[in-house]
Amino acid sequence: MRFLKASSIEYLLWLYILGCLAWLGFRLHLMPALPAWMILGSPLVTAFGLGFVGGSLGRKVLYPEKTREAVLWKWEIGLAVLISFVVGWVIVEVRPVAFLTQAGNAQNIVKGIFNPNLSEMVPMLAALMETIYLALLATIFAIPFAFAFSYFAAKNLMQGSILGRIAYVVIRTISTVFRSIEAIVWAIIFSVWVGIGPFAGMLALWVHSVAALIKLYSEQLENIDPGPVEAIRATGASTLQVWRYAVTPQILAPYLAFTIYRWDINVRMATIVGFVGGGGIGLALNQQQQMLAWRNVGLIMWLIAIVVWVMDIFSGYIREKLVSP
Repeated sequence: MRFLKASSIEYLLWLYILGCLAWLGFRLHLMPALPAWMILGSPLVTAFGLGFVGGSLGRKVLYPEKTREAVLWKWEIGLAVLISFVVGWVIVEVRPVAFLTQAGNAQNIVKGIFNPNLSEMVPMLAALMETIYLALLATIFAIPFAFAFSYFAAKNLMQGSILGRIAYVVIRTISTVFRSIEAIVWAIIFSVWVGIGPFAGMLALWVHSVAALIKLYSEQLENIDPGPVEAIRATGASTLQVWRYAVTPQILAPYLAFTIYRWDINVRMATIVGFVGGGGIGLALNQQQQMLAWRNVGLIMWLIAIVVWVMDIFSGYIREKLVSP
């Protein structure tokens, strides 16, 4: 059985390596496209052979204590990393020469950044305040939902019953799916749902914040000291009482730190959300960029940079005070 597991690990690794090589050969016009059966079948011999080799990656995963001196698995990982880098370079179409020789194409943007149009300060500040407050409301509205659902997403609190395990899987899965969808996509959805404006941006950040905070909060819950939990549970306390008196006091300070950090993130994300109709400074930035008003774009970029800097200093100060004794 362990041989099959080791061979399976080797098969997946070499399927990835050989698949990348086949793709590179086709992309660079070095070879024709290979049929799927050949790509899927070619790693079988290699995987079967390496399943017997003590220093292979599959053996390293299953027998870490017996393969401490082995080096073959390091070469396998190194080869996979190297091929991944090459494939990434080709897919992204990295062009260092263009980067070094075509800087003149962006000279108007650079001039606008260092010569902002201060006459547009008042309307841009209004849009910036809109961004700050939509991020603030998204964070505030996300707190109660994330706080409540985080208890059901903590593995150590949900393993006592079948219903608890089901709740854990469901909440974790939903939060992961919602978090994997970027806020800009949510902004597109809500811009159609409620119309273009800051409300759509706030809803987009709210959904993403709930999902992200559930992850942060639940992971903090999974790292609490189990001693107080066991002590209060031994007195016959109910689940809610255990959560109230043994769990909550341990996580309030970290929760507050995570929440402030999330507000910091939302202020930055609100700019991108505005590009698709989420309101705020991002919408103004998109409009000015489309009109090629680079001095106005420069003003907006400086305002965003200053606000993000202030928020970073403020949130860092608060987090430092929270964790200090």
